[in-house]
Amino acid sequence: MSECSHDCASCSQNCGERQTPQNLLEKLNPHARVQKVIAVCSGKGGVGKSMVTALLACAAQRKGLNAGILDADITGPSIPKMFGVHERATGDQSGIYPVNSTNGIQLMSLNLLLENETDPVIWRGPLITGTIKQFWTDVVWDDVDILFVDMPPGTGDTTLTVFQSLPVDGIVFVSTPQELVGMIVQKAVNMARAMQLPLAALVENMSYFVCPDCGKKHEIFGPSRAGEIAQKFQIPVTAQLPINPDMAAAADRGGIMGIQLASLEPVLTQIEQIKR
Repeated sequence: MSECSHDCASCSQNCGERQTPQNLLEKLNPHARVQKVIAVCSGKGGVGKSMVTALLACAAQRKGLNAGILDADITGPSIPKMFGVHERATGDQSGIYPVNSTNGIQLMSLNLLLENETDPVIWRGPLITGTIKQFWTDVVWDDVDILFVDMPPGTGDTTLTVFQSLPVDGIVFVSTPQELVGMIVQKAVNMARAMQLPLAALVENMSYFVCPDCGKKHEIFGPSRAGEIAQKFQIPVTAQLPINPDMAAAADRGGIMGIQLASLEPVLTQIEQIKR
């Protein structure tokens, strides 16, 4: 008899090889409270996941929600710098305490634990995935309404760890207009669908540039593909972000809190409507 290749979670056959799916969710620190977990991901690096994560957290905070950011990009953390946070996290017998930005967003990143923020993280996969789990099990998140997880690129160990270990309530995908990027982002979308995780929104970053002299909109990286991808995968909400040198400069100087984009409001509304 050939081996069964069915997905036991959706198969009705009561065969001898049937197995109950293992629950791999890690337990939240008993002193922490997190209401909702939203992963911000893409199959491709360099598309602006960290920027979108930071902007969504700031938008949530402005609406009176308590936002937090778990920086799961262990080898390339950038969240603390965007918020101008350079201090180290502290801890006691209850766990590790996230560092608050000036606008009250709770941050946890490996850069907040390193002696020097430019020290390289030369770790193998198991240590990286173990650290991500500890950011959930050991960190004392203080009454967080929405915890945004800034994901690393790809669909490998780290992404799988977050999707299996954290109770992800929705995923925001970040793309750019290039066809190559769109193809790779669809890999991440397919991964999320295979794991039956809710697809919350698609944000197309660097979608266009508005000339400061004539006001004309230029699609530097080609026409938008957001609508096409969203329709193909039934992603309910899309948003387009411009190429904005002021936004990049604000992130570089640690002032991302001062950037406000109306185009992200529908994304945040969709996130708020997700029920656990």
